[in-house]
Amino acid sequence: MNSTPGVRSFSFPKEEHLCRKKLIEELFGRGSSFGLYPLRLVWLPTEVPTAEPPQVLVSVSKRSFKRAVDRNYLKRLMREAYRLNKYRLLEAEGGHCLGRLAIIYTGKEKKPFALVEKKLISGLERLLNEARATPAGGAGS
Repeated sequence: MNSTPGVRSFSFPKEEHLCRKKLIEELFGRGSSFGLYPLRLVWLPTEVPTAEPPQVLVSVSKRSFKRAVDRNYLKRLMREAYRLNKYRLLEAEGGHCLGRLAIIYTGKEKKPFALVEKKLISGLERLLNEARATPAGGAGS
């Protein structure tokens, strides 16, 4: 991933974005989820632990935020919080078991970046624990 050891990459390249409709349907059909207000995280575990970043989908409901400006602002906040904290997954001891991840904003009002980042960090910590406990074949909630 990085050519220089000990240097973190805070990028979020296109390859890490979850875009294919078939993969998204599989994530929501077979994935597990939990909520940490104002976020909901849905994930699909992999067969073996990996140090590669998972493919990530970021979403904000059009029903809760009618204006595209507001939806885009919240998606930008969530992408930034994930980008700055994805190293928690990549540097996890023994790797992580996340193949795909969806971060969904479920709140009804805009929250500050600090709160979104705090909730995302606790969500990533919980994901590391739950993904290790859940075998890849038996994912579903």
